Amino acid sequence: MDFLSQTYIALRGPTGAPQSAQDTIAKLSDRLSPSTLLADRRAAVLALKGLVRDCKQDVGDRALPGLLQVLQNDAEIDAEIAKAVLETITQLCESDDHSKDIALTHTDYVIANEQIVHVLFSLLGDTHFYTRYATLQLLSTLLQNRRSQVQGYFLKAPAGASSVIAVLEDKREIIRNESITMIQMLISQSPDIQKVLAFEGAFEKLLNTVTHEGGLEGGVVSQDALRCVDSLLRYNSSNQSYFRETSLPALLCSLLLFPSKLSLQDAPPQEFALQFWDSQKVANVSLVLGIMGMLVGSKGSGQELSVFVRGFVELALASNAPTPLKTQALHLLPATFTFPLSEVILTPYMPVPETRGEEWDRLEPASALDVLVELALHGEYNGLYSDSRTKDGLELRSAAVIVFDNFVRKEDIKQAIVQGMLPPQAKTAARSIKPSSSIPSQAQSQGQLFVPADGSPSAPAPPEEDEEDAPQSLLHLFAENLSLSFLSRSRAEDDREEREWNRLIVGYICLLAQWLWDDPKAVRDFLEAGGLGTLVEPINQTSESETLIPGLCAFLLGVCYEFNREPGEITRATIHPIISRLGVDVLVGHMTRVREHDWFKSIGPESMILPYPSKAPNTPSAEQEGEIWLDWSFVDFWKSNQHTIQRGLTTDPNTLASSSGSSAESAMLINSLREVIRSQVQEIDALQLRLKELSTTEVRLVDSEARVAELEADLQTSEGKKKEVEKEQEDLLVLLDDMSTKRRRDKQRMREAGMEVSEDEGDDDDDQDDDDADE
Repeated sequence: MDFLSQTYIALRGPTGAPQSAQDTIAKLSDRLSPSTLLADRRAAVLALKGLVRDCKQDVGDRALPGLLQVLQNDAEIDAEIAKAVLETITQLCESDDHSKDIALTHTDYVIANEQIVHVLFSLLGDTHFYTRYATLQLLSTLLQNRRSQVQGYFLKAPAGASSVIAVLEDKREIIRNESITMIQMLISQSPDIQKVLAFEGAFEKLLNTVTHEGGLEGGVVSQDALRCVDSLLRYNSSNQSYFRETSLPALLCSLLLFPSKLSLQDAPPQEFALQFWDSQKVANVSLVLGIMGMLVGSKGSGQELSVFVRGFVELALASNAPTPLKTQALHLLPATFTFPLSEVILTPYMPVPETRGEEWDRLEPASALDVLVELALHGEYNGLYSDSRTKDGLELRSAAVIVFDNFVRKEDIKQAIVQGMLPPQAKTAARSIKPSSSIPSQAQSQGQLFVPADGSPSAPAPPEEDEEDAPQSLLHLFAENLSLSFLSRSRAEDDREEREWNRLIVGYICLLAQWLWDDPKAVRDFLEAGGLGTLVEPINQTSESETLIPGLCAFLLGVCYEFNREPGEITRATIHPIISRLGVDVLVGHMTRVREHDWFKSIGPESMILPYPSKAPNTPSAEQEGEIWLDWSFVDFWKSNQHTIQRGLTTDPNTLASSSGSSAESAMLINSLREVIRSQVQEIDALQLRLKELSTTEVRLVDSEARVAELEADLQTSEGKKKEVEKEQEDLLVLLDDMSTKRRRDKQRMREAGMEVSEDEGDDDDDQDDDDADE
């Protein structure tokens, strides 16, 4: 009642007449002054909050400075006024279609003073529900409008990081969920903030939230938390290194129900291979796979990362995971991974028909390489759903092909493949294949039971083989099938059937173009099988909507002309008039349009699946069909050799073109040999460097030996001199001894003769006598 009466008094003029909104806002703004009572300021804030919706600009222009003053002075001591002022400022800064500029103006005024933002981060430490929740909403609004400025203030805030992490630990779900949303905006494109929060424990708090929500079975909260973890790691090598050093990689495995310490010989538990899936769980698992793939692709090492790779393989090849997740898992395998596909044994599963995925049969164990090849050739679950030919299914098979291609890029496997494809062995062997047209067994059995009219059974005479019935080579069969495909296309009953024949025609032409390249004998066989007429007709009968097949036919015709170097009925001179009549410019134009075709430009090293045009709009992804027209190997082959064929069309028929490149097999061999030479050169350089080091060491050793010899010589000389000195000293001692003896004798004689002896001499004699006595 106090609030209502105070508001009524504020709105009522001195005479009791209603006031305008501007006058009311002005009076309420004046009551925000610190000199008024706290209750009056609270009532004024609540009244302004009610006026924001209809008078947003007026409230912002007149009351925003006072509201910020209240935020700084009163929010920390009064929870009610804190809630009111935070919600009021949030409404002023919220942007919509009609007040976007006004909201940005208010936001700029709020963040003009960094102390205001510091107060907001300090208010996150307040445990009061409405204060913390309203603060999170205001920070989210400010970040949405002016993210970079708020991020700069956060890095300077005294309690910024600790208060944000504290909010993540809040047990109240509404606050915790709002905090995840705010943090997602706070760390966006800011590696510094990502590092600060990571080292404050953000990873642990976010993944604890996922676990608390039920793991990957959780709802949108788990998805938001995982997306936040992804943002902390992506494009941040420092955080990735820190994450790998913790126990969190093992936690990611446990979220997927995959053991973090699983040896290559052990199979994963069935609870990992067979799980229940819904759209939310698929989204959550996709985020976890992305995080694991990021860690694997960042050139990290360790046991946990090898477990990640094992988990990708198991999920893609031996689980009931949805097709998009399997495709993602295969794409996350690094191109240079060293996982032993041929050694790891998998246990695939097959869904029981008509059980809607609720029952599964366990198949016989097989190597991961076998399962991968089977997936690429037949599709998911050994082609169980191949009749639908969905885009997702083709994407999965395409990913399997890419993984197999990366696997065979290893040096030892690559050399084995190249050895098996050395020209002309591979193409020669292919030309020698002649499929036999055997008579069906039923017809043979009927012939054995045939009884002639005379009643005597007789064995049927073996049929005489005619030259026309002789087995045909593969090239003859391909040429004939290509011609029949064109004929069947002309008789198609609907657009879908015609499209299928066109796709088959493209496949035959792509195969023949790569086979006939730099293989004159194969070109001769193809031309003798009637291939020339098959190619010319589609080039003449072109339409505006059909550009791919005429261009491919023109390219194959150019290949036949370029490599027609074997004697036969159809020579280069035979083909040249046809090329002239068709027109070189026309043929080149057809080939150019192939390169500009949308399908051609859509093919990449990791994707060759095109969406099938559907008449039904908004078709779900799981039901959308896909198709394959070209693959990357042919696109790369075309780009490398198109200009060679274009130049070859202008050459004289009597002159063999010298611009033709080497065959695909030769190119593979040359590239392999170049790699070998490159590695050998590197090894030679390393050995030469080692040799220089050894030579330097040897020179030093020789110098040391010479120095040692010199010192030994000096030592011998010194020892010789020492011996000479010692000998001289001995001689002197002997001489002194002789002189002393002689002197004593002389003194003795002098005494005996009565001659006087000096005292010194006497003392000397006495001393000498004493010495003799002592001796």
